[in-house]
Amino acid sequence: MRRIAVLSLCACASLWAQSRSIAFTGARVIPIAGPEIPSGVVVVQNGRILAVGPVGSTPIPNDAQKVDTTGKVIMPGLVDSHSHIGGPEGGDSSAPLQPEARVLDSVNVRAASIRKAQAGGITTSNVMSGSGHLLSGQTLYLKLRDGNTIDDLLIHNDDGSIAGGIKMANGTNSRRATGPFPGTRAKSAALARELFIKAIEYRDKIKQAGSDASKMPARDLRLEALLDVLDGKRTVQFHSHRQDDLMTALRLAKEFNFKIVLHHATDGWMVADEIAKAGAPCSVIVIDSPGGKIETKDLKFETAMVLDKAGVLVGFHTDDPITDSRLFIRSAAIAVRAGMPREKALQAMTINNAKILSLDKHVGSLEPGKDADLVVFSGDPLSVYTHVLETWVEGKKVFDRSKPEDRLYAVGGRGASHDDGEFNWEEEEGN
Repeated sequence: MRRIAVLSLCACASLWAQSRSIAFTGARVIPIAGPEIPSGVVVVQNGRILAVGPVGSTPIPNDAQKVDTTGKVIMPGLVDSHSHIGGPEGGDSSAPLQPEARVLDSVNVRAASIRKAQAGGITTSNVMSGSGHLLSGQTLYLKLRDGNTIDDLLIHNDDGSIAGGIKMANGTNSRRATGPFPGTRAKSAALARELFIKAIEYRDKIKQAGSDASKMPARDLRLEALLDVLDGKRTVQFHSHRQDDLMTALRLAKEFNFKIVLHHATDGWMVADEIAKAGAPCSVIVIDSPGGKIETKDLKFETAMVLDKAGVLVGFHTDDPITDSRLFIRSAAIAVRAGMPREKALQAMTINNAKILSLDKHVGSLEPGKDADLVVFSGDPLSVYTHVLETWVEGKKVFDRSKPEDRLYAVGGRGASHDDGEFNWEEEEGN
């Protein structure tokens, strides 16, 4: 799998990295990479973490800007492995499989949902199109910087390509009974299998052509996108709920040897051992209210705990707007209440999701050399009384609850849903 290089450490470094170091002192630090530090120090500089450790024994540069965070809690920025912030669109209704469609071409960086995600402590997000298609297109891994265009939020791979996965689905959503859609579970799998076989044939023709341009097949954007999947360059983010659908997804992954992450995994508790044996991570959604699709009738709060015990790499996601990004941390709290160890639940919000997105070299824990992404909480992150006070991305503050214009996105109210992000706070104050 390709390793990534965060854009801010490349072309956007001058825009984002702070030259003067900042030292957060006195907070209870939860580094994820090690034990909690009751009174700690986190030093960041040039967009990266410089040092993490206890007060008194952690060196702080003489010219550092000191931020007193006594009484607060600092964690790595939260990583959301499945979201729809920015209003991404998927494919149209012309075909059930559309791997050529790109979320890149449909995200609105001024959408209020991105500001709300920052208010929830989220710093990295896998933005995907919907699950109404068997394959709805290419997902996008974003850093939630304050950007002017989508390019400012992108994460790049070492080869310069844009980091992201590809979205597939099965079950109720993508079956549909109209138009070219499959209508049944069996036909859903058959259509996906047929397209992957075409992609293999397309790859074989390219190999056979070699350097002879006259023998090259006509360029096919659909099949071209699947070559990245077959070559292990894109992970398949697979929407699936029912236990039989989960097994079908794993069957396809094994048949075509692609990397897979099972998303939602509602019935994962029923087939946890099988998922573990397949080595498939699970990105679990925690729904704390009844209702929804009939295929989710067996949802349990214990799912994440059962999967973790079986040896599955477990992360949580919002599926925003299904779970509001501002309430993302509650997923860990509910899982703990259902029996998941606290340490594992916090890992599922951070480093596990970073691993799911292959970004763990850069994000997901507070360690020297990693990106300076962190969230400052008013108290214990799993307490219902706790608020996100500040969110920092690569050493820059992108959310500050003490500012009225930021607090608006955290608590809601008039102006909190302006998708252009241009709500005039001063004008509102004068009315």
